[in-house]
Amino acid sequence: MLFGFSSRPMHYRKFNHTNFASSEVGLGCWQLGADWGEVSEKDAQNILAKAVDCGINFFDTADVYGDGRSETLIGNFLKSSKSDAFVATKLGRRGIYPNNYSEATIRAATEESLRRLQTDALELTQLHCIPTEVIRQGDVFDWLRTLKTEGKIKSFGASVESMEEAQICLQQDGLASLQIIFNVFRQKPIAELFEAAKAKSVALIVRLPLASGLLGGKLTKQSNFSVDDHRNYNRDGQFFNVGETFAGLPFELGVELAEELRQFVPENLTMAQMAMRWILDHEAVTVVIPGATKIQQVADNASASDLPPLGEETHRQLHKFYEQKVAQHIRGPY
Repeated sequence: MLFGFSSRPMHYRKFNHTNFASSEVGLGCWQLGADWGEVSEKDAQNILAKAVDCGINFFDTADVYGDGRSETLIGNFLKSSKSDAFVATKLGRRGIYPNNYSEATIRAATEESLRRLQTDALELTQLHCIPTEVIRQGDVFDWLRTLKTEGKIKSFGASVESMEEAQICLQQDGLASLQIIFNVFRQKPIAELFEAAKAKSVALIVRLPLASGLLGGKLTKQSNFSVDDHRNYNRDGQFFNVGETFAGLPFELGVELAEELRQFVPENLTMAQMAMRWILDHEAVTVVIPGATKIQQVADNASASDLPPLGEETHRQLHKFYEQKVAQHIRGPY
């Protein structure tokens, strides 16, 4: 269901039980902080401006992206542009992971995000892939509820690595959102999460829609990435969960699988457009948050919102492809 429309090719979906209508395509701002090669401050500001121009009103960031750089860039942009974009940030990795979780550290992280984003209250703060046991203990949710009562945050959610973690989070009262990895190469949430999230009115934020570029259809086995790009240094999970890089697939295999997918790309669509539209065809999804290091990428991603849905046969083929060719190769929590 659409809950708004701009003069640009963007449609909007209600963000759980709130009055906020989120653009179907948001902007993931990990790239503006670190781990995807160098993005200058000028380029970052232009990317954010292009996003707004395309009708995007949802920015996703985290305090750990560039050690606060991403949040700072967004805060400066919003102040200078007077944009009213909804900012979802995350905490729980920077100086806290893996075993320093307390009400004091969560509060300190929140105060720092407020300062960098130059706001009095965070629209949405999300637990950032914290250990499963910390999620299961549940104290961290009580601390977030306290911050909400105090007006420091307006709502809280969680970014998770596995469907087990998502199900644990769904038991928490007041949970506004879950952020998950979901794409043509990672289809488990369809069967294990979507109906439960809809029943609880929990918004679903989808990250890594293009599997770190694999589903863009332009990477080859000879593709090179800069030293500070996680697609170079985290291919096998050397620094954080391998699932965050190429959807957990070995790079060379991922390239081969992407090449096989070309047979299913509808006429007049690129592989990236098909991959993005495939996600948006799922009603349970609230917003998808592809990142960008170039202005044109923002426009290309945003255009997926105004594409017609893929046909049932294409969905059937892509699900069969996932089950037969992909699922058994995914590494990391899932």
